[in-house]
Amino acid sequence: MAPAPRSASPQPEAMLPLKSIETLILTMLAAADRHGYGIRQDILEHSQGQIELEAGNLYRHIRRLESKSLIEPAPLHRASGDDERRIYHRLTPFGRRVLAAEMLRLRALVRLAEARRIIAPGRA
Repeated sequence: MAPAPRSASPQPEAMLPLKSIETLILTMLAAADRHGYGIRQDILEHSQGQIELEAGNLYRHIRRLESKSLIEPAPLHRASGDDERRIYHRLTPFGRRVLAAEMLRLRALVRLAEARRIIAPGRA
């Protein structure tokens, strides 16, 4: 009996569009491994206080991203005084490809908005 064919890995574009919060989480993790509270603080800082995620909402999105293999627990990080209960997360290689595909999708949308004179063209 022949072995069952391996299912092809999903293409990054098949995961799109991402939810805005998931895009923010992946973008924050593109810089470095972070624990949940660190991700929350990064988003708060990036959004200048406009996006303040509650812990339950943040961790629900983290679990969803993990279930899609876009992020994974990172190897243990232990700085002096670091809470041992903190779980650090990192972007997977597939997660990085999905994030890049989402950014290209958003870039195309911005270019459409510029072409339709909804917003002024950006400067390089």
